[in-house]
Amino acid sequence: MALTDFNQLTTAEEYLEYFQIDYDPQFVNVNRLHILKKFSELISAVDSHFPELGEAERLDKYGEALQEAYDVFLTASPLETKLFKVFQTKPGNVVMLNDIQDQDS
Repeated sequence: MALTDFNQLTTAEEYLEYFQIDYDPQFVNVNRLHILKKFSELISAVDSHFPELGEAERLDKYGEALQEAYDVFLTASPLETKLFKVFQTKPGNVVMLNDIQDQDS
């Protein structure tokens, strides 16, 4: 395994196969963007927290990050994880029931 090979990968399936992670193709098909987004966040964290890692150690951490990204969506929905801005932004013209209830207490 080499970073040059890793940098050529583009699909969720390619990453999963590269790191030899067992996966359900149907699950990946449904959660592809979320898995890749979470994976991207996790490898950014690896890069910032462990800048001194060698290539092999970095790739090991990336593999662990991909497994974690995959596992997150086995137990949580994309809405629960709020990875994308669309899930984080509260509409400006909507009053949430919780907001009304909180004001009354």
